[in-house]
Amino acid sequence: MLAADGPIPPAALAPESTQQAIGYPSLFLLVLIGALVPVVPTGALVSSAAVVAFHQTAPFSMALVFVTASLAAFLGDVALYWLGRRGMTSRNGSRWLEAIRDRAPEERLEQAQEKLADHGVAVLVLSRLIPAGRLPVMLACLVAKWPLRRFVRGNLPACLAWAATYQLIGVLGGSLFPEPWEGVLAAIVLTVLIGVAPSLWRRVRRTPAG
Repeated sequence: MLAADGPIPPAALAPESTQQAIGYPSLFLLVLIGALVPVVPTGALVSSAAVVAFHQTAPFSMALVFVTASLAAFLGDVALYWLGRRGMTSRNGSRWLEAIRDRAPEERLEQAQEKLADHGVAVLVLSRLIPAGRLPVMLACLVAKWPLRRFVRGNLPACLAWAATYQLIGVLGGSLFPEPWEGVLAAIVLTVLIGVAPSLWRRVRRTPAG
């Protein structure tokens, strides 16, 4: 590759290419694990990756982040649902099913069941955009004995919408700050606030007026 004053030395190209070689597989693996073990802040990961991609010069960086994140989330969700279905039919259940149940309180499960009965697949799509909404709806699908094929049809647009939403958060953070690390920090703070806001709101509503 040539610059205005001569060839660009290979060392100048190494950092960005190295980031891509390590970054996309790492993003895929972490989002996949986060879908299976819902303690990893996958939204913050996608937003942070989008910030880095926003500041890169390589073409299709943003598209690669979107494809990587949505594919990993989709495969993780499908695998978790399949494991949950096996747990539903097993006499002793499974640790995966118990993990879903532990993160789907009875009150939220009942709400998810009602909405699922009224609106069907649309609720599954929205559940990934609502903080802590994915697992109660997934458990409601399991209780309703949705076949894997039906879950897959609803989960695909859900993962695409989720990846696009958190990528947009990252792009906004990246566009506000000149340095990538500043945009990453802003994206992480914003996604954490989005994640904790619903639970804080529920606590405020439950607190009796003094």
